[in-house]
Amino acid sequence: MMIKGALEILKRNVYKIIPETGLSEKLETSVSRKKPLIVKLGADPSAPDIHFGHLVVLKKLRDFQRQGHKIVFIIGDFTAMIGDPTGKNETRPRLSRDQAAANADTYAKQIFKVLDRDRTDIRFNSEWFEKINVYQFLDITSKYTVARMLERNDFAERFKKESPISILEFLYPLVQGYDSVAIKADIELGGTDQEFNLIVGRILQERYGLEPQTALIMPIIEGLDGKQKMSKSLGNYIGINDGPKDMFGKIMSVPDEILPKYIGLLSEKEERMKSEIVDALQKGTVNPRDPKMEFAREMTEWLCGKEDAATAENDFITRFVKKGIPEDIPEISAAPDTITNIIAAFAKDMSKGEIKRLIIQNAVFFESEKVTDQGMKISASGIIRAGKRIIFRVRIEE
Repeated sequence: MMIKGALEILKRNVYKIIPETGLSEKLETSVSRKKPLIVKLGADPSAPDIHFGHLVVLKKLRDFQRQGHKIVFIIGDFTAMIGDPTGKNETRPRLSRDQAAANADTYAKQIFKVLDRDRTDIRFNSEWFEKINVYQFLDITSKYTVARMLERNDFAERFKKESPISILEFLYPLVQGYDSVAIKADIELGGTDQEFNLIVGRILQERYGLEPQTALIMPIIEGLDGKQKMSKSLGNYIGINDGPKDMFGKIMSVPDEILPKYIGLLSEKEERMKSEIVDALQKGTVNPRDPKMEFAREMTEWLCGKEDAATAENDFITRFVKKGIPEDIPEISAAPDTITNIIAAFAKDMSKGEIKRLIIQNAVFFESEKVTDQGMKISASGIIRAGKRIIFRVRIEE
């Protein structure tokens, strides 16, 4: 009965388990040996922020932690200097040692918004790789074949199209997989885009004489564009370290069609309540704005604190529901220019293509007038709104 109850919790929201019976077998072994499982999650510090996509797996780690198992969060400061293939027919830029170290430092702080600090073991994979000599490294490469590596979809597609694949990229799954050998992982978590790498970890463990880990494949969530997966490199993410106003505003800009997925995977509400909300959204019996506002409040309270969340919500309502103008809106100075260029100068993380799409969607205003011309010249000071998050005052200086 104890294992059955644990399984129900640990399998919740999991996309796939490899092998299918692996989780139940690991739990049975844990109980019989009276030894907690070693549960691994690895993350490359490719940017300073952990985002809501990571929350999906972090919450699952917390489920294991609450069941008494040992959590090992591996920060891939070594693998970040290799660069995980993106699956987009190109190589992800490699980080310098200093960049990886700086980003890794922020990761270690952010994960404790979800996990229990006292029961989480943080490891850096440079810890073992910097001790491995070239002969030992070559031994790792001998454990896997090029043919098996080309079973990875993005490698296969790039090989077929004669797109470049560096030997360094081939090493990435091996290096990530060896992390499981180094810590003797029983369970590894990862998104659907990491399935191949987790399987490599299983195979390497077996070839080093260890019991292969069970892979728990978690669903990934789309970013704020509603299409591509949430990604730091694509800039379509909500960071768990975002300020409360940014976080609340970004959540309110989540496309309605993917809101059920966000609530189902990320909300801390009781399962029955989440199911009712998701069901109502899918049936169209509720205005998406209301559960979205409630979800934004919940997540901002959790990650930023109740008081800051209340301030962020009031600010959002003032700006976008009541159409009021807060007194503390940011201001920039600019020479007369097109509205597209002025917004780009203010919102430096937004591309001009994104700004133009907002104009096409009738989501850009100068003062109270809707902007329909992407080349509209702004020659007088005023307030600009763009989408649900951006509002600022431009002061035109000749």
